[in-house]
Amino acid sequence: MRKEDLIECHGRIVPFIHETPILTSRLLNEIAGADIFFKCENFQRMGAYKMRGATNAISQLTDAQREKGVVTHSSGNFAQALSLAAKSLGVKAYIVMPSSAPQVKKDAVKGYGGTIIECEPTLAARNAMAEEIRSKTGATFIHPSNDLNVIAGQGTACMELLNEQPDLDVVVVPVGGGGLIAGTALAAHYFGKGCSVIGAEPFEVDDAYRSLISGKIESNETTNTIADGLKTELGDKSFPLMQEYVDRIIRVTEEEIVAAMKLIWERMKIVIEPSSAVAFAAVLREKESFKGKKIGIIISGGNVDLKNLPF
Repeated sequence: MRKEDLIECHGRIVPFIHETPILTSRLLNEIAGADIFFKCENFQRMGAYKMRGATNAISQLTDAQREKGVVTHSSGNFAQALSLAAKSLGVKAYIVMPSSAPQVKKDAVKGYGGTIIECEPTLAARNAMAEEIRSKTGATFIHPSNDLNVIAGQGTACMELLNEQPDLDVVVVPVGGGGLIAGTALAAHYFGKGCSVIGAEPFEVDDAYRSLISGKIESNETTNTIADGLKTELGDKSFPLMQEYVDRIIRVTEEEIVAAMKLIWERMKIVIEPSSAVAFAAVLREKESFKGKKIGIIISGGNVDLKNLPF
């Protein structure tokens, strides 16, 4: 993907997204021993960075494709993002959601105009149902993370961050399906000044960490993490970009995720979801290696189930 592709992508999606604020906290800087700039995608439309990639992917469709709509499978943020992006662009959205998805997320998808089709809570069932809808309706399948148009869209958050803070040493991002970190790594490569990208991942779902070591896409035996947005696995579009442009991945414990999330809620007075806290937890875990540096952190989202807080 070229630098021009990211610039054109940003131009396409700007009318449909928020340019989210970059916040700092003197106290958190003191705790971390570094200067941290939080790119707050929890203030994005529908509450997460995924609005960017969903909007770009739909924008790239032909008129004939738009007529027939789009379909995806997602239990959370991408379901909401594709529904809202489709509504903004006048396109029908079919959303395959596992029956186990929280009601609050199903309600949000309906509120954004998405048509929900429920399936068994397995990846195989999700894929099969999405394929069935695609063949019946002719809708275009858009993968939540393993799609180059989605990846380009996600990279625009880091573009905006570097536009405002061009001399960052490093950007730290949570890793799930790899769409955000792949897009961020491309943006840092093209728009940063020697800015490296580091991923952050729970020990409980450390497939990306293992994948970078083994050189092939690994999967997870269990997904026992509070960071529910990071339970997905890498794809054949996101992984090669990570191999080329991502420095390394830091793993964190569940306790570290909760502590980082609580600190941000208490000190910055903003609502972030557990997946978003993983990046800050990684910086706190490896304070020595980040000491004195200028660090960008992408706060990926703020869609929290308030009935199920970890503190």
